[in-house]
Amino acid sequence: MANAEDAPTAVAGSCRWPSALRWIPTSADRIVAAEKRLLSLVKTGYVQEKVNIGFAPTGSKARWFRSSEEPRFINTVTFGSNKENAPTLVMVHGYGASHGLFFRNYDALASHFRVIAIDQLGWGGSSRPDFICKSTEETDAWFLDSFEEWRKAKNLNNFILLGHSLGGYVAAKYALQHPEHVQHLILVGPAGFSPEADDSAERLAKFRGTWKGMLVNHLWESNFTPSKILSRGLGPWGPYFVRRYTTTRFGSYSNGELLTKHESILLTDYIYHTLVAKASGELCLNYTFSLGAFARKPLLQRMIG
Repeated sequence: MANAEDAPTAVAGSCRWPSALRWIPTSADRIVAAEKRLLSLVKTGYVQEKVNIGFAPTGSKARWFRSSEEPRFINTVTFGSNKENAPTLVMVHGYGASHGLFFRNYDALASHFRVIAIDQLGWGGSSRPDFICKSTEETDAWFLDSFEEWRKAKNLNNFILLGHSLGGYVAAKYALQHPEHVQHLILVGPAGFSPEADDSAERLAKFRGTWKGMLVNHLWESNFTPSKILSRGLGPWGPYFVRRYTTTRFGSYSNGELLTKHESILLTDYIYHTLVAKASGELCLNYTFSLGAFARKPLLQRMIG
C-alpha cells in the first residue's frame, strides 16, 4: 500500500494538511507496481505489456474513439508464452475488477493453456479515456471495439474466450459479433443475460416508491458508482474500507481456500489502486444495466432474435 509519506501534500496557502488527512495517491505506475507484487504469488512466469489499440479503429462509429487523438493501451499479461502449440485462453474480468483477481487461477490454467488476461479499457492498468458514451449501443461499442482492436494488435485468430460477470456479457457479445475468432466460449457467472422479470419489476416498483428507493434510483440514474464512495470519496480511509471488502469477499465469506495474510495485503493494495484511479470504464454501469442489475440489452434477446 502506498505509504502516507508518499502522498502528495495538499497545500492551503502555506499550510500543510496533517498526514492522517492526506489522500493515498495512485497512478498508472502504482497500479502496475501493485500488479507486479500480486503476481509474484504466481509460480508461472509471465510477460506484461501494454498493447497499443490506437485511437480511431476503421469503421467505428463510437464517439469515445474520437474523444482524443491519444492512443489507447490495453494492459495485458501472458502466462506460458513459450507454449506455442498449446491452445490460447483469453480471460476477461468483470465489473469493478481487473485481471489480477484471477491470480489464484493462473498456475492451474497455464499448465494446459497459453493464458492471456487483459484489463478491459478503462480499468486496471489499461488506458482510462474520458467515458463519453450516452447509450447502451455506444457503451457496448466501447468494450467490443476496443477488444477487437486489441485482438488485431495481438494477431489472435482462433482462441478460447472466457468472461466473468460483466466480462461474460462482453465475451458473449463479442462471440456473437466475431464468431470466426472464438473457438470456444466460457461464461463464468455472466451478467446481462436476462431482462427484468415480472416479479422483479413489481418488487422494484414498490422499492422505488419509498424514499430509500427514490434515492437509490436517483443515484443509479445519475451513474453514481460504488468506487466514488468506497475509494475516492473516502480519501485516506479508502484503503481501510477496501481491506474490509477484500477480507470479507475473498476471506470469511469465500467458498474456496481462505486468503493468507500476505495474499490479503497484496490483493488489497492492488484493488485499492485500481479502484481509486480515474473513473472511466466503471461509468458503463447505468448504460448497461437498469436498477437491480438487469441488462438493458439482454443477451438472451440477441441470441433468440
